Formats: sequence, C-alpha cells, structure tokens
Amino acid sequence: MYKYTIKRILLMFPTLLGAAVLVFFMLRLIPGDVCELRMAGTGMFVDKEAIATCQQNLGINAPIYVQFIDFITGFFTFDLGNSMWTGKPILHEIGLRFELSLQVAIMATLTATIIAIPLGTISAIKQDTWIDYIVRTFSIAGIAMPSFWLGILIILGLLIMTQKFFGNPWMPPIHYTPIWEDPVANLSQLIWPAVATGYRYSAVATRMTRSALLEVLREDYVRTARAKGLLEKLIINRHALKNSLLPVATIIGLEFAFLMGGLVVTEQVFNLNGLGKLFVESVTNHDYTMTQSLVMLVAVVFILTNLFIDILYAWLDPRIRYS
Repeated sequence: MYKYTIKRILLMFPTLLGAAVLVFFMLRLIPGDVCELRMAGTGMFVDKEAIATCQQNLGINAPIYVQFIDFITGFFTFDLGNSMWTGKPILHEIGLRFELSLQVAIMATLTATIIAIPLGTISAIKQDTWIDYIVRTFSIAGIAMPSFWLGILIILGLLIMTQKFFGNPWMPPIHYTPIWEDPVANLSQLIWPAVATGYRYSAVATRMTRSALLEVLREDYVRTARAKGLLEKLIINRHALKNSLLPVATIIGLEFAFLMGGLVVTEQVFNLNGLGKLFVESVTNHDYTMTQSLVMLVAVVFILTNLFIDILYAWLDPRIRYS
C-alpha cells in the first residue's frame, strides 16, 4: 500500500506536466489580445506602438518556448506571476477566493453525502415499494433541476416566507464573511448555495448507491449471511453497504473536485466571488496567466481527490490490494 501511494504521488508530476502542456498551448490558440482589450476600455485611440509596449511588458512578445519554460518553472516553484489584467499576484487573487469556493465545495459534498447514502440504502432495501418510488422520483427531480434554478427558487422562497411571517423580506448576505470571524453570517450566506448544489449532485449519488447496493445484496456472501440467521441490519451495515460504496465514493470525490471551479452560474445567482467567477473573468479578459493557473489548480485538486479515493477503496473493501 505504501509503495502504491508513493508511486501515485510520483506519477502526479508527469500528469501535471502533460496538463500544463495542453493548457498552455490551447490557450494560445484562442483569438484576442489582452493589451488591445485593456486599452480599448479607455475609449481613446491607441497606436500600435503602445500595444507593442504593453505586450513587451507582459512578455507576450517573447518566444513561445520561453513563455512555456517560465510558466512551468513558476508552477512547480509556486510562483505563478502576476495577472495580465489587474497586475496583482495570481496567488493573491486566487487566495482571496479559494477559501469561499473550498467551503462551498465541502458543504455541498457533505450535503450530497448525507442525502444520497441513506436514501439510496432505503431505496434498495425497499425495492419496488412506494418508498422506493418516492426516493427515485426525488433523485430524478434533482438530476433534471439545474442547481442555479433551484438557487433562484430558494432566494424567492426566502423573500416570500420572511415577508409573510416576519413582515420584512430577507435574503442571504452578499458580502463574504470568513467562518472564524462570524459563523452565523458565514453560514447564512453559504448554506443556500451548498444546499442547492448538494441536492443536485446527491441525485446522481443516490441512484448509484441504490444500484450498487442492489448488486451487492445479490452476492453469494450476503445470501450466506442470511442463511446463518444474521439480522438484516447487520447484513446491510457490516457486509453490504461498505462494499457498495466504492462507485459512490468515486462519484462524490469527482463532484467535489468539479465544485472547486465549476460553480460559475450558481456563484452568479448567489453573488459569490469564488473561483468560478474568477474563471469567467480571466477568460473574458484574455488573461492567459490567470486562466492557466486556475486550470492547473483544478487539475491538482482532481489528482489529489483521485489519490484519496484510491486509498479509501482499501478501507471500504479489504479485498482490494495494490501492488
């Protein structure tokens, strides 16, 4: 197991290098120039010399291999440089938003897990009963309902209900407050996007839990446990559920990695200044350095999440051995 973990950690470096090559060269294929975009915003005529000076200052005119070497060196030395649009350090820009996105991703993942595993288990145990049909309807509704649309419904519902019962309409705060400064203000803002997003992703995990558990319950060792007279509760909890959680853990882990930078529309609905919003701004502004740094950040999150899931496999199913 230790050899496998070390091998996977070492494989992270060529994986990140391959991702860096793809990100760097594909971004250069996108038409547009950050210098032209920046100077066009002044509303004044800008000559070609001024644009060339801007490109020279940003290093855009440098040979492509020089830009690539600078990017790779900066990434592996944690020096991502400055944003082409704002001129501020990229680590500073990401740091301002990373905490918010991480907290929303964790809360949404916990919400999805709390909803999916119990409902999926109940649906499998009560297969083809009215309980199973209700759970399946609940999960299908979550798959069909976009999280940003559910977020809009939540905001409207809060406004209507608070107006009706308290006389004053209330909606989540629009200014982010760290949880260690004011937990109430923090949770009152982030609990709603976490619920909207968590319900959306719990639907997929619920159906996967149900399908995996039904498959495990048909295994020979489960029938043997029943033949020995074990209680159904012990059979589910001790023998079947852990083995059926392998595909569920994979789905939940990948969803968590996606949530770190994929909540673009949901962040717009709840006015959250997270990594998703920064993604949109960097692409719109042709900010190559910021965009490629954000993509590499998400790549690192995906790789670390997959590593954690692989290690979790051995705990969920002792039959799994890595060589």
